[in-house]
Amino acid sequence: MFSLIVFGGTVVLLLLAVAVAAYVVLIFNRLVRLKHEALKAWSNIDVLIRQRHDEIPKLVESCKRYMTHERATLVAVLHARRAVAEASDARDMTRLGAAEAQLRQGLSSVFAAVEAYPVLQADESFRRLETRIVDLENAIADRREFFNDCVNSNNIRLEQFPDVIIARVFGFEPLELLSFDADDLADVDLRQLFA
Repeated sequence: MFSLIVFGGTVVLLLLAVAVAAYVVLIFNRLVRLKHEALKAWSNIDVLIRQRHDEIPKLVESCKRYMTHERATLVAVLHARRAVAEASDARDMTRLGAAEAQLRQGLSSVFAAVEAYPVLQADESFRRLETRIVDLENAIADRREFFNDCVNSNNIRLEQFPDVIIARVFGFEPLELLSFDADDLADVDLRQLFA
């Protein structure tokens, strides 16, 4: 009888240990999934930033033919483009936010200056580039929001009990949100710029 009780107690303890281990594995896998979703979201932003990075020199070159007085604006766009690329490569969210603000401001200035150049406005290659860059800007804005959602979900899980215990044991770290100024969050109103 005593051996049956000991055997039953051992089975219960073994089942309890298996259940706890399975729960730890479940939490660990959930934390890994959230971390990789955030990394994937960042990669999607990076792809779009690089596409925009490739399009901006074409836009500037197209404008250079017509915009002789706005060289400083075009140079500012190219400098901001480089700053975005450097911050993106370094995965420095703070610098990226500031560089993105500079680039958006520079692009807004270019699009506003185009109004003085009717021939440039009518140029089909410029129109295609303008549309492409605006589409990329919208896609980047969508991806920024998705990235921040993923980072937020990850960071919440890292602070919730019992996930916080597993996260600390396995060295999971919170991720940094990509933040922008209020002006950067507003869409560029191209109609107003061309009015």
